[in-house]
Amino acid sequence: MANNGVPATGKGLIVSFGEMLIDFVPTESGVSLAEAPGFLKAPGGAPANVAIAVARLGGKAAFVGKLGDDEFGHMLAGILKQYGVTGEGILFDQGARTALAFVTLRADGEREFMFYRNPSADMLLKPDELNLELIKSAKVFHYGSISLIVEPCRSAHLKAMEVAKDAGALLSYDPNLRLPLWPSAEEARKQIMSIWEKADLIKISDVELEFLTGNPKIDDENALTLWKDNLKLLLVTLGENGCRYYTKHFRGSVEAFHVKTVDTTGAGDSFVGALLAKIVDDQSILEDEQRLRGVLKFANACGAITTTKKGAIPALPSESEAFTLIKGA
Repeated sequence: MANNGVPATGKGLIVSFGEMLIDFVPTESGVSLAEAPGFLKAPGGAPANVAIAVARLGGKAAFVGKLGDDEFGHMLAGILKQYGVTGEGILFDQGARTALAFVTLRADGEREFMFYRNPSADMLLKPDELNLELIKSAKVFHYGSISLIVEPCRSAHLKAMEVAKDAGALLSYDPNLRLPLWPSAEEARKQIMSIWEKADLIKISDVELEFLTGNPKIDDENALTLWKDNLKLLLVTLGENGCRYYTKHFRGSVEAFHVKTVDTTGAGDSFVGALLAKIVDDQSILEDEQRLRGVLKFANACGAITTTKKGAIPALPSESEAFTLIKGA
């Protein structure tokens, strides 16, 4: 055991599958995209953020996905490498660009998105292009739902999940709802739920809970309508109110750390990366409430720190930063 009952970061491989893109963030907060005087480019994409979050905490991470064979794509691959994420699963597409997203922070710190993907390289990953050896060596296989929106990436996603599961990996799912990317809300709900039963661990936000259940109540009863017996852990993150956890045998909540929030981008990815890094070598933590609470407290600290700086990746914390926040609370 390391600090405060939090286990050491695991050495098992965590493979993150999906999209990596460039977020263009206005130089001025609290304005609409049209009013923004200028933009700064920030690397992003939830699965890539999770991989970097794991590596920042000293874990072993790999990213599987497709980038454009363009300056932005090579820049993103370089960033993964710089942070120590294995890039053997990265491919470059010569016929499509790296995806771009324009993200503005409203005055309340929440985000508004506009995407450029028609189609972007990440959407064109084919099942036969997957690095199956890399996927088979994963102890944890993590993914979102954006890779389910269109073919051929959807088939690549389903195949990668199946290969990882057959090889004994823990499947970790963060749907990461981005409604503007889906043809309709109904389609988003249907596809997000289509792979629900395959996951071992699912993390959703309060907003996603409301969307998936069609019920505005953020309570245990509503969350448990999403429970499936093959799940080991269901998590609902509540922003400044911490998170709630549900397993077969127990449930509860862990409070958040209060920090000065600048930008919520990447907070959920930081939370997930921290959780996965701490359970990858010892999944029995998921069945031990006291140890799980210690890990979730650590994950909450990582999520909180990520909101104190602009952009996701530059804000992802090291282990010592997280422990400093926990000790000071």
